[in-house]
Parts: sequence; structure tokens; C-alpha cells
Amino acid sequence: MLPLVSLGLVVLFLAIFVVKGFRIIQQSETMVIERLGRYHRTLPSGVQIIWPVIDKVRTIEWKFILADIDGKNIVRKEAISRIDLRETVYDFPKQNVITRDNVVIEINALLYFQITDPKRAVYEIANLPDALEKLTQTTLRNVIGELDLDHTLTSRDTVNRKLRVILDEATDKWGVKVNRVELQDIIPPEDIKAAMEKQMRAERDRRATILEAEGQKQAMILQSEGERESEINKAEGARQALILKASGESEAMVAVAEAEAEAVEKLTRAIKESGGNPTAYMLAVKYIESMKEMVSGKDNKIVYIPYEATALLGSIGTIRELLASPESKT
Repeated sequence: MLPLVSLGLVVLFLAIFVVKGFRIIQQSETMVIERLGRYHRTLPSGVQIIWPVIDKVRTIEWKFILADIDGKNIVRKEAISRIDLRETVYDFPKQNVITRDNVVIEINALLYFQITDPKRAVYEIANLPDALEKLTQTTLRNVIGELDLDHTLTSRDTVNRKLRVILDEATDKWGVKVNRVELQDIIPPEDIKAAMEKQMRAERDRRATILEAEGQKQAMILQSEGERESEINKAEGARQALILKASGESEAMVAVAEAEAEAVEKLTRAIKESGGNPTAYMLAVKYIESMKEMVSGKDNKIVYIPYEATALLGSIGTIRELLASPESKT
């Protein structure tokens, strides 16, 4: 009977040891083991063995945020024994923050963090999620309190960077690495929203007016440049026309002069062949032309002809007779 009892106790001990002593740790998870109330070791992933009764898994309080049907966040707290080493996102509830210009705004922040040292995350802080939430809220108030509303709305990257640096430095002793902080929503009061909308419309109207003025300015510039080009083209055309006209007149005068020169040359040669004086002939012709201009008109005029002119007129008649004779034509 005694051997059966001993065998039963051995089987019971083995069953308890198998149930309580064997731990299968998933990848990216860990457990903190205490032996007789003191920290003993941190279990890595895989199959691990602990001693029941003397070894105990240390549990920590964790906060889970769930969304209900209406979209509202439901916070649930429970004690967990397995610590997740993956990056975790924590959605903080909206909170009121006052800017430097005394505007109360609502901000909803997202915190991305990762546990790098499970031992310090368990023993250095009593409630890690609550500590992260409170630290983020106070740090956010301090950072936003240094900025105006306009800077807060337009400098999200700067705010996120400052929050990450401050939180990462503060949570380092807790074995936590803050990888990223994001401001999800920034909601100003309704009256500020209305003022911002009016300002936005005024700014758009101003830009539209400026663009319209710039368009009119460019149109006037283009029109003036077109008129200037047109005037330049007209002036260039007129100049070319004058040049061509002057060139034509010059060529005509040259042709006329050449024709007259050729005529004078022929006349001179004919006069010389007839024995006359070409110079006297030319003077007589010019004299007669001048007299025609003098006696032209309706009024009666008395013209005194010098004695020397009679000789010239006589020579002209003689030259004409010579030029009209058949011998001169030959």
C-alpha cells in the first residue's frame, strides 16, 4: 500500500511540475521570474522550465483601450504575466491644453513606445501605462504652453519631435524606448474656429485680389510691349520706305543726269563739228529758259534785254539752223 501512495505522490508532483514548471514563451514576449520573492531571471522566447512553489511569474498591471460600437474608447485594466516586447501604440484620451496666448484647445496624442528592459519596466515603475499617460499629458502641456495657437497648428512636427525627446529621456530609467509621438487631433474652440474661417476667407480674397491685379498688370505690360513693337515696326517700315524712296529718287536723278550728260555731250560734239561755241550755246539756252519764267503770268511785263544777249540769241539761231540742216543730221 505504501509503494502505491509514494507512486501516487510522485505522479502528482510530476503533474504539478509539468503544469507549473514548463513555460512556452512566444517570440517577442518575455516573463519576469521571482524566486522566493526576489528577482531571479527574465525568460527568453522558447520552452523554459521554472521550479514550482519557489519560482513565481511576476505580473504587472496593464491598460487596454478598446473601441465600442459608438466609437468611444473603453479602458480595461488587467494583470498580465507576459510582457510584449514589440512596439506598442497608446491612444491617449483628449485633454485640454492652454497655449501661450491663453487659448484652450483639445489635443489627442498617440504614443509609440517599446519595452527594452523588462526588469526595469516591472521594478522601476508601479504602473507603466498610467505613468506614460500622465508623463505625456504634463509634457504636452509644457510644450504647447510655450507656443501660440498659430504655431501649434502649423508646427506639429516640431511639437512631436520635442515630445519624443523629452519622453524618451524621462522613460529611459523605466526600460522604455519612446519611438514616436503624434498629435492626432488639435481642436480649437468654436469661436476661434469661426475667426479662423473668416481669416481664411479674407486671406483667400486677398490672394484673389492680388492675383487679379497681377494679371491686369501683366496684361497691360504685354499690351504696352505689343504697342511698342507695333510702333517700332511702323517706324522701321517708314524708314525702309523713305530709304527705298530716296534710293529710287537718287537712281532717277542719276539716270536723268546721265541722260542729260549724254545729251550735252552729243550736243557739244555736234556744235563743235559745226564750228560753233558750245559754252555760248548753253548760256543762251539757260538765258531763254530764265526769260520764259520771267514773262510767264497774266500781268504785262516789260523786259529789258541787254545788248550782249542779242549776240547770244543770234548764235542760238545759227546753231539751230546748223543742227536742222541735213548735213548735221548725217
